[in-house]
Amino acid sequence: MKFNAPQSLKSIAGIISCKYSGDDAFILDGLNEIHMVTKGDITFVDHPKYYDRAINSGASAVIINKQMSCPPDKVLIFSDDPFSDYVSLVRHFFPFSPCSKNISDSAAIGEGTIIQPGVFIGNHVSVGKNCIIHSNVSINDYSIIGDHVIISSNTVIGADAYYYQRKPEGYKRLESCGRVVIEDHVEIGANCTIDRGVSSDTIIGRGTKLDNLVMVGHDTRIGKNCLIVSQVGIAGVVVIEDDVILWGQVGIQKDLTIGKGAVVLGQSGVVKSLKGNTVYFGSPVREAREKMKELALIKHLPEIIEILKPGIFKKISESVTEE
Repeated sequence: MKFNAPQSLKSIAGIISCKYSGDDAFILDGLNEIHMVTKGDITFVDHPKYYDRAINSGASAVIINKQMSCPPDKVLIFSDDPFSDYVSLVRHFFPFSPCSKNISDSAAIGEGTIIQPGVFIGNHVSVGKNCIIHSNVSINDYSIIGDHVIISSNTVIGADAYYYQRKPEGYKRLESCGRVVIEDHVEIGANCTIDRGVSSDTIIGRGTKLDNLVMVGHDTRIGKNCLIVSQVGIAGVVVIEDDVILWGQVGIQKDLTIGKGAVVLGQSGVVKSLKGNTVYFGSPVREAREKMKELALIKHLPEIIEILKPGIFKKISESVTEE
């Protein structure tokens, strides 16, 4: 997430009382966790496994818990607890601001948009033209809603990211400062939850339709004209390209890509990235034809065992019965 105004390295380090390596006047313009960094961003790293990834990422500054050198176009901020210091910067630049009314004075509502009773619209939210926002919807701070969008009852747009770091004393929460961006002609069913980005945007592309009870994780980007059916759960930092169909109760792990035109059949578990224009099924998911053949063969497994080793299936069954 970008700052309202660029900040010097010296001022950033001063906020969290940390030493640093680099020019005092080195300019930084935003915060981002490692998955989404770009030039000018500050990110953090606190585990040796990810030192190289952070140092060689697109970020311009890295908060790190080790004294080391870095490329000439970057700076380092040395911290005993990079996670906590990063969170401190989030709270400093993007503090939570309570709202005293159902629709914030700083929210912008487009012409022709209908807001039903009980809707909450937070600070600096933008809702486009000719939308219908049904009762008891919550649209949290800084969310952007396009034109001709329909959001059904009890849906939450912009909930905080589910992002924790495990420590001996318990779990530490990474504060969210990203947004949700919903493009034109999107329809979202009842009781859905779309998490804001941790430090970037969660995006629902133009023309995409979500059924009821859909969960979209932080920093996930869903393309145009996708269909996502009831009870689908999508983890954080997932990229779903255009024209994808996810049938009911599909679960998708974090940091994956689902290719354009892919179809994932109901109750499938996606644990790796999928190429486009293919139908998938199963948990873990496979191409649907292969999975169906596998299931058909499993039905005949007792017969196959009998043919290969007469009597073996009977012995296995007797053993299981005795136990």
